[in-house]
Amino acid sequence: MAELVLEDVTVEFPIFGAGATSLKTTLAAAATGGRIGRDTGVTVVQALREVSLSLAAGDRLGVMGHNGAGKSTLLQVMAGVYPPTRGRVIRRGTVSSLVNPAMGIERDATGYENILIRGLIQGVSRQEITRLTPEIAEFSGLGDYLAMPVRTYSTGMLMRLAFSIVTSFRADIVIMDEWLSVGDAEFRERGAVRLRDLIQATGILVLASHSPELIDRECTAVVELCHGGITAFRGERPRGGG
Repeated sequence: MAELVLEDVTVEFPIFGAGATSLKTTLAAAATGGRIGRDTGVTVVQALREVSLSLAAGDRLGVMGHNGAGKSTLLQVMAGVYPPTRGRVIRRGTVSSLVNPAMGIERDATGYENILIRGLIQGVSRQEITRLTPEIAEFSGLGDYLAMPVRTYSTGMLMRLAFSIVTSFRADIVIMDEWLSVGDAEFRERGAVRLRDLIQATGILVLASHSPELIDRECTAVVELCHGGITAFRGERPRGGG
């Protein structure tokens, strides 16, 4: 059963080498909620502050907020990329992060090798990866390039490979930053269908976007972030919080 719980999660990033009295520090603190470490004098940007959420199977959570509000940090915490400075995160079920599909792609490895690597990172068995590899290869349309190092790919080819991989492995929790759209018109059309299938099959969806229309269409509940904290919600309130 899919479950994703955040309990009083705070994330802080120390900024070394920034003087506490500098204009840059003052502006950063005002814009992002940064603060000065009391004991060390080190500038600390507080990206998230005491965020609590509890999501279960069937939940579709939209995340909104201005640039710098903490949306991307929240998604990365949910995906396990950033550990919380304080608080804790509980995940039950497999997680697929579409925040940056190309994250984790090894440029010196071939396309085929990257299919294996990304699948193993996501917790997929070798047997299942082997079964899905022909389907991923066909969907990507990269043909013989899959046997070549990814460093030889164009940006478009890299994104086609990454998208084909991450949308092929089913997950209990899907985390997205905006709606993915890559490649030419024909690939985008096929990609939209595949993405829709992935979302319909997942237990929990977390989607950050600047588009109210997209959020209203895809999500059953919405939280709004400001300076790293949840300031508003609508729809079915996420259990545990704000």
